[in-house]
Amino acid sequence: MSRHFKHQQSHASLLRDVSASSVPLTRSGLDAIVVPAARASLPQHLITLSAALSVPLVVLCSRQAQIERVADRISATFGARGLVVDVPEGYPQTWTPRTSGEAYREVSAGRSSDLSVKRNIGLRLARSRGWKKILFVDDDIYKLNAQQVERLAASLDRHPVASMASRYFPDNSVVCHARRLAGFRQDVFVSGAVLGVNTQHPAMSFFPDVYNEDWFFFARHAAARSLPKIGEVRQDEYDPFADPLRARREEFGDLLAEGMYNLFEGRPGVDFNEQLRSAANPRFWQDMMESRGSLIAETSDRLKTVMNKQGIGDSWKMTEALISLEAAEEQLQQIKPELCVEFIDNWREDENRWQQELRGDGIGLAEQDALDQLDLKSWIACGYGVDSRITA
Repeated sequence: MSRHFKHQQSHASLLRDVSASSVPLTRSGLDAIVVPAARASLPQHLITLSAALSVPLVVLCSRQAQIERVADRISATFGARGLVVDVPEGYPQTWTPRTSGEAYREVSAGRSSDLSVKRNIGLRLARSRGWKKILFVDDDIYKLNAQQVERLAASLDRHPVASMASRYFPDNSVVCHARRLAGFRQDVFVSGAVLGVNTQHPAMSFFPDVYNEDWFFFARHAAARSLPKIGEVRQDEYDPFADPLRARREEFGDLLAEGMYNLFEGRPGVDFNEQLRSAANPRFWQDMMESRGSLIAETSDRLKTVMNKQGIGDSWKMTEALISLEAAEEQLQQIKPELCVEFIDNWREDENRWQQELRGDGIGLAEQDALDQLDLKSWIACGYGVDSRITA
């Protein structure tokens, strides 16, 4: 008999929502704001925010982001200072996670993203420089103010990580966007888009190369219901249904993350290893896949019903959503339960190997030594009259 898993429209029970709480500010503020940048233009408000807080801005550039252009904008902003680093395509990490295997890329429809790589670089750079508190901010985030950042920094005195949620525009997967469009209730969880990390925590995790990589990064804290939510921010709008491939690329990571967090929801107060015990059983993932398939079918049926009732309305958008849901369902059929078990096992092993990697890193290194350790050859230090350019 297949166990039925109900889709959780909200994982809020796994959070400690301190948005309205009085958080004592601290003199120990952030050491750096880290932006994994891929867009042609870095938002000015992030540069201005870092200047207002007197916090250096570390911009890890790839794809359309050009280090010279970013450095020029930082240098042109009064009070701003930054370290702008080029992360080349195919950057050879000094360690190779098992979760970055070809089989996982195939089942993720050839997903190609360097976001996890850049976030992991940010973590290791912070540790090697001796920084205690860093804030990751994606380059599509806005409505983030200095007071929110100070509250988040204060939370890192007591928590290894602290995060925020993007509700407007909602930070959801394609399938969850489709559910909202169909009229189902759908909440928004915290994410790596605005994520504070105390890098001195002895069990600091890493970001695996899979969709929902941030859910894996703070999984232990969510499982223990000790993940603070500081508040909410906004991200730039986009059309989640513009390309059905987006749904295909997300499906494997969405299935894994939702399955894992389903276990956290069902076993509060239980040891993390015990909570994940079921994830080592292919039958668990088979049941999750069946429930996921029912979820997608339910969403498609509701969209069709809504379209028939309201006429022209948002019919074009709903048609695009239906195409994306079909793509997600087709991708789901390509996933094997045994591969899910293998990924979780490899992720757990990768965490151990990541800890070994961190122990081998130098601590309190100078800027150039820290970047050399990471084999990053092209970078610019700028602002406050500083202009050190190392290019390869």
